[in-house]
Amino acid sequence: MRIQRALISVFDKVGVVDLAKALRGLDVEILSTGGTARLLNEHGVPVVEVAAYTGFPEIMGGRLKTLHPHIHGGLLGRRGQDEAVMAQHGIRPIDLLAVNLYPFERVIAEPGCDRERAVEHIDVGGPAMLRAAAKNFAYVTVVVDPADYAPLLAELRAGGGEIGEPTRRRLAAKAFALSARYDGAIADHLGATAGASEPHALPESLSLRLKKAQDMRYGENPHQRGAFYIEPGAHSGTIAAARQLQGKALSYNNVADADAALECVKSFAPPCCVIVKHANPCGVATAESIRAAYEGAYRTDPSSAFGGIIALNRPLDRETAQAILERQFVEVIVAPEVGEDALKTLSRKPSVRVLACGEWDGHITEGFDYKRVAGGLLAQDRDAGMVTESDLKTMTQRHPSPAELRDLMFSWKVAKFVKSNAIVFGKEHMIVGIGAGQMSRIESVKIAISKARESGLSTIDAVMASDAFFPFRDGVDTAAAAGIKAIIQPGGSVRDQEVIEAANVHGIAMVFTGMRHFRH
Repeated sequence: MRIQRALISVFDKVGVVDLAKALRGLDVEILSTGGTARLLNEHGVPVVEVAAYTGFPEIMGGRLKTLHPHIHGGLLGRRGQDEAVMAQHGIRPIDLLAVNLYPFERVIAEPGCDRERAVEHIDVGGPAMLRAAAKNFAYVTVVVDPADYAPLLAELRAGGGEIGEPTRRRLAAKAFALSARYDGAIADHLGATAGASEPHALPESLSLRLKKAQDMRYGENPHQRGAFYIEPGAHSGTIAAARQLQGKALSYNNVADADAALECVKSFAPPCCVIVKHANPCGVATAESIRAAYEGAYRTDPSSAFGGIIALNRPLDRETAQAILERQFVEVIVAPEVGEDALKTLSRKPSVRVLACGEWDGHITEGFDYKRVAGGLLAQDRDAGMVTESDLKTMTQRHPSPAELRDLMFSWKVAKFVKSNAIVFGKEHMIVGIGAGQMSRIESVKIAISKARESGLSTIDAVMASDAFFPFRDGVDTAAAAGIKAIIQPGGSVRDQEVIEAANVHGIAMVFTGMRHFRH
């Protein structure tokens, strides 16, 4: 079936002029609407306005223009089956539809977007047309992505003006996926704002709008399948937006660990390095330079750093790249940018995966965190909370010194990214011990002490951060024996007073945050 008639009506006009010119070169008649028709006419592409084609004008400020039997009949008509009724009603077949939709998600993300503006950017005619064309993919080609224009035209030229069934079916699936994401975004937005006192309440229904970025060799284990899906419009400074500059294909675990490392390092303003192993930070430090920050992070736990993920909050330079290669085996390095000299140095180890994630502007990544359970999904706000020094409440007789306060805040930021029960020891802008993921908090304290000793690091005069309250005083007693001089924790236990008294006995300064950072 040769394509003889196309309807083009797009909001995103990237590449549309070239598409229309190429179609006219293949003797395809073009129908169009509104702004698309004006643009094509301005570039010398003859089109038939839909209003003239249907004999019905665009009305209601453009709300109604394509919802007409001459349009939908042309898209839905089955060749060899519906010709008689189409001829009876003056309906001519439309063989190709190029359409994309009002940018609803972009508009509702704009500051100050009110309900009226959001509603006006709900596309009605576009989804109706693409669904009609996609349903009739046996006869009609629907294209919703400008990236598909070039291969579509190439196939048209090679096929004498025809598009094969596999391409029509693939493009139809893409159209239905767009429609599903679009409707899901609208449902989520209206569900979250209808009668809600908060503008970003959890919606009554939840639609996940994700696009596959790549297939993985396998999932968390070799017997599991895996793939990486990303959200539309992923922000710079995220793993989803990162560019891989060299190295083997990312694995499922690489992506998960690189995300944990990057989100942690973004918490710090000075040059910082975070090393992650199995989703837990095993080394964190800040310093005057990114090279010095890496040196400090590596010293935290050299054993665990082997085969780890390294994240930096400054561009990767040649000196730091050289230090990494000389000192350890690394799976992934992620930084805002990677210098040419650094990339040349890293090319000596071509298997190392190197990611440039772009700069971040300090914004908190919006949306929800999810956890899959059998038969359902848990959803929550992202943990964007963080206290400042002015939020801290000193609970003990001794107040922390300025240096201890700095170390307490530093350690608290790291504890937020350590699996619960989380204990973090910090000293002089460097983590010296971490206890993670234990069933009891006292065990995490013991592990943090043990890890520090294994690395040859002193815990004398260090501080301790705990992601949640101490249920008993044993954690404080054990930390005191290791030389801990200040503690930061949320508070909130029925035994808070007992824990505070233990700190007083040992001369430890203890501050409460009033904020917990469980991470399961």
